[in-house]
Formats: sequence, structure tokens, C-alpha cells
Amino acid sequence: MLEVFIDAATAGSPKVSAVGVFIRGEGHLIKHKEFVGEMDNHVAEFTALLKGLELAADLTSEMVSIKSDSKVVVDAFEKEFIKNPLYKPLLEEALARSKPFSYCFIKWIPDSQNRAAHDLAGTALRANRK
Repeated sequence: MLEVFIDAATAGSPKVSAVGVFIRGEGHLIKHKEFVGEMDNHVAEFTALLKGLELAADLTSEMVSIKSDSKVVVDAFEKEFIKNPLYKPLLEEALARSKPFSYCFIKWIPDSQNRAAHDLAGTALRANRK
């Protein structure tokens, strides 16, 4: 099983964002950080989910456990539904990307358990705001 920890960092005016993905399991230890440009925090969190699913798909087609500190992303992915039309295409893409895995689930975790992904996102954000 792969554990995929995801997070986003957003700051400034206009709001700019970066994502961090930390993957461990099945002999892998992946640290990915990426500046993703202007967007609000929820879009950035969905973007982190999409990047995590993309990276996981390169490593396995079996079991994937996604961990996020974003209640919006976790609730939407679990329920396969979100009211806000801005986030709907992102959710639909994430659900489509999860289908090839034999089992894919998401779990909310507190910030304190998501430090690796959080630090990666923060590093990418700071590097692109100088």
C-alpha cells in the first residue's frame, strides 16, 4: 500500500499557491513540491490531490491511502459530491484518476500528522515568492 500525504500552501495578494506530496510505501519514498500559481486555497488543495494521484499512478495500480488535512477535499472525495461549482471539475478529475487503483481511499489527518507534505508545499511557495 502507498500512503500519499498531500497539502497546499497559499499566501499573498494575489493569492499564489504551491503543493506538496509525500509518498511512502512499497519501497518508495517520494518528496514532490511544486509551485502552482494563482488560486485560492481550496483549489490548491484539490490540485495537491490531483498531483498525489498522478504520482501514485506511476508507482502502483493497487492500494492507495491518501491523507490530507483539508476537510473540504476529504469530505468531497469521500461523498463524491461538492456544491461549489468552482471545485466540481477538480473533484470529478480526482475521482476519475482514482478509478484505476484496486482500492483508493482518503482520510483526514490533523496538521501535526501532515508535516512532510506541509513543509514541501511551504518550501515551494517560499522559493517562488522571492
